[in-house]
Amino acid sequence: MEGVPRPGAAAKVRRPAARTVHAAELTTPRLDLVPLRVEHAGEMALVLGDPVLHAFIGGAPLSADALRARYARLASGSPDPAVVWCNWVLRLRGDGRLVGTAQATVTPARDTAELAWVIATPRQGRGFATEAARAVTAWLAELPVGRLIAHIHPDHHASAAVATACGFAPTAHREDGEIRWEHRPPAPPNG
Repeated sequence: MEGVPRPGAAAKVRRPAARTVHAAELTTPRLDLVPLRVEHAGEMALVLGDPVLHAFIGGAPLSADALRARYARLASGSPDPAVVWCNWVLRLRGDGRLVGTAQATVTPARDTAELAWVIATPRQGRGFATEAARAVTAWLAELPVGRLIAHIHPDHHASAAVATACGFAPTAHREDGEIRWEHRPPAPPNG
């Protein structure tokens, strides 16, 4: 019968087109993940201002003006129409302060998203990165995106712990000295 999968046949999962993917507001028990806006740059310059944050990711802290320019580029979207940049600031519900960022670079045609996260130095070690990464991972699984990856410096044990807690596992693949971690969300139920 046409249109009915054979027993044991893999169900086809409809993947989103790049133009239909946008960062949604997400919530966790302690955080609101708010889609990034240029207006966040002033506060985020303070949040990301510790040079220690750049030990594994490279670069140096950006000024508020430089961060505004960067956020304007991010908000305008990827120059590649097949790629979508989803960026969030992480707002702590208890006091309303920003504590970090999360991002997903989604490539629907490849059924892939790459995740990254950064938490302000004084807010580290409290589970905020894990909470945010789990929220983004769950959101991506609902789109659905079939393969999630993260690239983590081999000496960045805190990020490795976050990835592990979110169901990622290291692979043998390295890119620019970082280990590629992979997670494949379970297929959505048929129906």
